[in-house]
Amino acid sequence: MATITLGGNEIETIGNLPNTGDTAPDFNLTAQDLSSKKLSDFKGSRVVMNIFPSIDTGVCATSARKFNEEASKLDNTKILCISKDLPFAQKRFCAAEGINNLEMLSDFRDGNFGKNYGVDMTTGAFQGLHSRAVVVLDENGKVIHSQLVPEIGEEPNYQAALKPLL
Repeated sequence: MATITLGGNEIETIGNLPNTGDTAPDFNLTAQDLSSKKLSDFKGSRVVMNIFPSIDTGVCATSARKFNEEASKLDNTKILCISKDLPFAQKRFCAAEGINNLEMLSDFRDGNFGKNYGVDMTTGAFQGLHSRAVVVLDENGKVIHSQLVPEIGEEPNYQAALKPLL
């Protein structure tokens, strides 16, 4: 379990992010077309998982925009934006923002991603949603960077997340 804050108020998560060097846990998430996506679908590519509570909040939307912009500069890298938002909301956001360099994935069906990656918030106003985090994987699914953002209202450290990929 990790402790983060929302507006200075302490919130607990269900666990901890995978550590650098760990093999990332598999997942089964829902794409915008309602198909299932697993970690194995991205094998051979480097992966940046931008995890957040909801695309309909300012900081979450900003992180999606920034990672979308950076994605075109990275070779053999897939950017995944992961939340419990419905795929319909994710699709609406991408269409409105002209976002096409990343993949939005939803954990709304079984919620196991949030449990397996330790990002589900178990207390506070956003209980049940994902905390803000970034997990970066190499081509073999090994974690090469992870950050649990200590304050939900803050953006992740983009430079630290992208540095291992440059």
